[in-house]
Amino acid sequence: MLIGYARVSKSDGSQVLDPQIDALIEHGITPDHIYSDYASGKNDERPGLLSCLKALRAGDFLIVWKLDRLGRNLKHLVTTVHELSEKGVGFKVLAGQGANIDTATSSGKLIFGIFAALAEFERELISERTKAALTAARARGRKGGAKFSLTKAQVRLAQSAMGQKETVISELCKELGITKPTLYRYLAPNGALREYGKRVLGVDQ
Repeated sequence: MLIGYARVSKSDGSQVLDPQIDALIEHGITPDHIYSDYASGKNDERPGLLSCLKALRAGDFLIVWKLDRLGRNLKHLVTTVHELSEKGVGFKVLAGQGANIDTATSSGKLIFGIFAALAEFERELISERTKAALTAARARGRKGGAKFSLTKAQVRLAQSAMGQKETVISELCKELGITKPTLYRYLAPNGALREYGKRVLGVDQ
């Protein structure tokens, strides 16, 4: 199934979705499969995008007019594209700088793979910075590092929720008041405890 997403930054009438929607329809997407938002690219609250990502299933294709319509910033873009890849969802950009991204083609798959590699690289950098900070803290006689973001009860709640297929991670994070990267420091996507989660619960490493 082809699913489209469109976004403009302002809802005061100075910007319209029509050109994006027309391009998506011309590409074969039916209007009822096009999701949209009137929101700044830096705005975390994008209900249209959230609904779009929830609707996607393995084998579907997400299509956007331009690459900057999807991501708030490079980090968010890389994370989103990586999550699409893990779900088995294809991705295509119709115009602009990212017009070569089309996972139905060999070159598009290569670019898609680069996004996945960038996401992995970002996670490794975060891990390295955390370990370096902890090592420096211990060298100065301090134990641990930054204050934990989650309590024992919240870790257990998140662990239970992530064990259920219908759980939407973004909604869980909103309920806990944390970001996805923070959640994944405590728990793996399947709910298994990671280092932070084990430390909060007092579980042996």
